[in-house]
Amino acid sequence: MKTIQVYDPPMCCSTGVCGTDIDTNLVSFAALLSQLAQQGIKVERFNLSQQAMAFAQNPAVKELLEKEGTEALPAIFVDDQIYLKGRYPTGIERAAFSRVVLAEDEK
Repeated sequence: MKTIQVYDPPMCCSTGVCGTDIDTNLVSFAALLSQLAQQGIKVERFNLSQQAMAFAQNPAVKELLEKEGTEALPAIFVDDQIYLKGRYPTGIERAAFSRVVLAEDEK
């Protein structure tokens, strides 16, 4: 089973609909992760402000934070390999991300 892990920066929620400033890119990414999970992909999300131990316990994330700081967040991993860091994927990148994850799952 393929695994996606998202290490989010500190925020109140991962949906992007908190507060008055809605991040539509984050909303779309959260929806994509939900769709992928429904297709059998294991999706894990960790929020730095709520689950700091998950960041400390993952050697790759810990090293990334030590070298680049929180500017490297979000850090998105597919099967323990860094896929994207420092931002959420754009619309075109989300489509490519979905194809990559699903194609790899078929192998």
